[in-house]
Amino acid sequence: MKSTESKTYEVMELYGSEVRRLVAKDDKALSGDAASKEEERIKKIVARRAGEDEKERQKREERAAKQRQEDRKFVREVADAYNFHMVGAESLDGRETYVIDAQPRPGYQPHLKDASFLPKFRFRAWIDKSESEWRKLDIQCIDTVSFGLVLARLHKGSRVVIEQTRVNDEVWLPQHVTVKVDARVALLKEFNIEQDVTFHDYKKFRADTKVVPVGEVAEPR
Repeated sequence: MKSTESKTYEVMELYGSEVRRLVAKDDKALSGDAASKEEERIKKIVARRAGEDEKERQKREERAAKQRQEDRKFVREVADAYNFHMVGAESLDGRETYVIDAQPRPGYQPHLKDASFLPKFRFRAWIDKSESEWRKLDIQCIDTVSFGLVLARLHKGSRVVIEQTRVNDEVWLPQHVTVKVDARVALLKEFNIEQDVTFHDYKKFRADTKVVPVGEVAEPR
């Protein structure tokens, strides 16, 4: 391990999009110019969305709807690309799950260009019994994957583990992500990256909640 870095964000849903506000680096709160720049960035995002006209809003929503449609197509492609095998049951955070292994299906031919890499991965899924929602995914690279014209390569052994949690008994949201990547770019530089991301302290706000920079919050008397 040559270096490590920790960043803490507040993640907000503003005008239908996720916005991240950086609040700390290496467990130290931002201050001075760094804090001011981050607040200015958030203000610009809010102002841009607040000033969005009907045509711009419609285009944004159409792009989002198109992306959701593409995501659904990809999910169907995953169902075609793998053989699934039930391996048992397991309790995660008090919720009962089915445990399912997915292995690449021999002879699979992708229908989508973005699905061509699927045979290079296998995964295990934990499916919540009561909600039929995936609770955890453990995805492993089992062969070298090449990307783009710069010939970036993701090596065998790279791994991603993603976990979701049920919040307020209403919605499934990210809980924990761990990434271990062994990659090479343009056959020259090699990267070995480990990343650990934890989501917590979810809050549900009223529709009339107003997001303002820290300096604009009035002190109680």
